[in-house]
Amino acid sequence: MKVLVIGSGPIVIGQAAEFDYAGTQACKSLKEEGHTVVLINSNPATIMTDPGVSDALYIEPLNVDFCERVIRRERPDALLPTLGGQTGLNLATQLSDAGILEKYGIKVLGTPLSAIKKAEDRESFRSLMREIKQPVPESWIIQTEDELKAVLDVVPYPCIIRPAYTLGGTGGGIADTKEELWETGRKGLKLSMRSQIMVERSLLGWKEVEYEVMRDGAGNCITVCNMENLDPMGVHTGDSIVIAPSQTLSDLEYHMLRTASLKIIQALGIEGGCNVQLAVNPESFDYYIIEVNPRVSRSSALASKATGYPIARVAAKIAVGLTLDQIDNQVTGTTKAAFEPALDYCVVKIPRWPFDKFTTGDRSLFTQMKATGEVMAIDRSFEAALMKALRGLEIRQKDLRHPKFAEMADADLRHAVHKPTDERLWALAEALRRGWTVDEVNRISRVDRWFLRKINVLLSIEGRLVGAGYSKSAQVGEVIQEAFLLGFPSPTIASILGIEAESFRKARELQKQGASIEGQEWSVVAALEIERQKVKPVFKMVDTCAGEFESRTPYYYGTFEDEDDSLTA
Repeated sequence: MKVLVIGSGPIVIGQAAEFDYAGTQACKSLKEEGHTVVLINSNPATIMTDPGVSDALYIEPLNVDFCERVIRRERPDALLPTLGGQTGLNLATQLSDAGILEKYGIKVLGTPLSAIKKAEDRESFRSLMREIKQPVPESWIIQTEDELKAVLDVVPYPCIIRPAYTLGGTGGGIADTKEELWETGRKGLKLSMRSQIMVERSLLGWKEVEYEVMRDGAGNCITVCNMENLDPMGVHTGDSIVIAPSQTLSDLEYHMLRTASLKIIQALGIEGGCNVQLAVNPESFDYYIIEVNPRVSRSSALASKATGYPIARVAAKIAVGLTLDQIDNQVTGTTKAAFEPALDYCVVKIPRWPFDKFTTGDRSLFTQMKATGEVMAIDRSFEAALMKALRGLEIRQKDLRHPKFAEMADADLRHAVHKPTDERLWALAEALRRGWTVDEVNRISRVDRWFLRKINVLLSIEGRLVGAGYSKSAQVGEVIQEAFLLGFPSPTIASILGIEAESFRKARELQKQGASIEGQEWSVVAALEIERQKVKPVFKMVDTCAGEFESRTPYYYGTFEDEDDSLTA
């Protein structure tokens, strides 16, 4: 069978290298099954457009005219639209509406276009959720400026504007006044492919949770991964710090939301991967369905790397008719894709924003995504994974200290804690460092108390290191060891203790030479103590099954612990 795959096109905010990753996996997966792959993608600077990934490659604009020309020339039997991000999804819908798929007898693989329209069209999605008795926020569907004008005096403020068929929250936002709703709503109508927006009741301050789910053509469903945002509702998930698996949900809440996600994917008839976003009331068991992405998304790439479960590869095989129990798990080599992944570690994703280059840009975050990348860290605990992710951002701040907030007056700091920005994590840490209670910081920021208590654990270690530095005691081994186990690297520990980098160099030279350290200044003694106490790094396994089955091709993450999972250890 000859399959046309639509790529994700240009790298833009909300649709970057993670979609290239998913599309490349899909092409390779289809070729494994013996199918011929025809790829159209306008971006030559991707792995997906490398020679050999597809059998025929067209680097052409992703629009209906050029796509029809490729179809006329190649005569594909089928189209796979759900692995090229929102660009691929929208183009497939346009091809169907233009009658081109019917004209050339092209079958849509995987999720049917009718299911895509139900998920993407705000009115259809809202109606379906009510049919299956899943709660959705009170909302108004708007398709014209006159309809928008009619609801200005009706909707409760603040409210959320969500355009249909757009990526990364493009055209959406939060409106606190009629004027803001009018301005943002008009922009959303222009940017929506269907000139449709949904204005919904605000859920600002609620928890935001995502479930990555899979379904095959036989109706088998699994949950690949669930993820929780550190930032509450009101910040786009692409701009939020995300933790997998969820940390603050009770077992009852976890299974309640899992059941809802599986009901939704069954009702939509999705065949492949699907991302379900939910809002959870932190003070009760109430929840609402926010939206569903009926395609491989940015979160799918994160879930794939976090669990070792290749969502795009499996989705492509489901699209050509295989069921989950027929697809091998590549990592274990012994289990099938129908086994839900198990995580015995914590994953933290922190977005990377370009404000270090665009210094005059508006740093505030809301429902329209601004991040241009992200880092992901895996470790044994949330604290260690957070510290590792901070170092991976490649910015000046390598830990939870930030001079900007350390010098800030309390009133300004309170505003920084309340207003979501790319630097709010450091504002939260500074507030807790000043002795503000967890309940007070939670009330101002709406960040869950669990995360704030964990940040406090890191600040406690930081405080003990500072105390050891002031007292200039050489007996700092215990706290240094704890710091290593929670992800503090040597340079950060030395910096907090007040040790200059030059002292490290001298200490290492003394060690190599076997020289006595008696009479040396405290900083050199402490530096040697750090070297002595540094816990040996080990490697732990990501194998999709938490060690339950033997794994042939796992990958590893580094951490500080006693037991090493590396097969070569």
